[in-house]
Amino acid sequence: MQAIKLPFLLLESGAERPISPNIFIMRRNRMSEKKPDRRTLKTRKAICDAFAELLYEKELHKITVQEISDKADVNRVTFYNHYLDVYDLYDKLEADVLVELGLLILQLDEMRSEEFFSCLIGYISDKRSIFRMIFSPNGTNRLRDKFGRLMEGLFSKLTAEKLDSDLSDNRIEYFSCYRAQGCISVIEKWVLGGLSESKEYVIKTVSELDSNTEKLICNL
Repeated sequence: MQAIKLPFLLLESGAERPISPNIFIMRRNRMSEKKPDRRTLKTRKAICDAFAELLYEKELHKITVQEISDKADVNRVTFYNHYLDVYDLYDKLEADVLVELGLLILQLDEMRSEEFFSCLIGYISDKRSIFRMIFSPNGTNRLRDKFGRLMEGLFSKLTAEKLDSDLSDNRIEYFSCYRAQGCISVIEKWVLGGLSESKEYVIKTVSELDSNTEKLICNL
């Protein structure tokens, strides 16, 4: 895998948008905010983890603030001190995950395939409850779709560099979709299976599959 310089998102319209400016703006805005204390962070984590577990079990519109509060062992007033409602919680959780994934990809300069997937899968393992929610059939698929487009944008750039081709080439778009969705599907199976296999096993499996796919694409 070549060095990653400037990954971008593939939008629904087919246009390409670099992710780095928005990612860094969002990170700068966060840094300018007052740093929450440990108690606040612990409360937010409890709320997010409770919400993620509930969304794994049922559809978003069926989840109530009371259910989240009960599962997180906080009262409703505490919930409303942090979020407007269930949908605000989902939006903020989605934004947090996308920023962290974007920053992760931006830090992958000079990394080979196995190093890349080691970082990615390590992150997913640490956020396992969130990714169970992302891949749950009860979810909205919004986060999964955005994760997929982020990966497709990354692979499109790398494939174009390998083939010395224009990014508008339809073949590259299809190849990158195939490659990204294949990786995500393997990770999804692992997450929904309760992470029963070790991280090392999944890293090796995905790395080998992706490397072989990359070689096949470049030889077409």
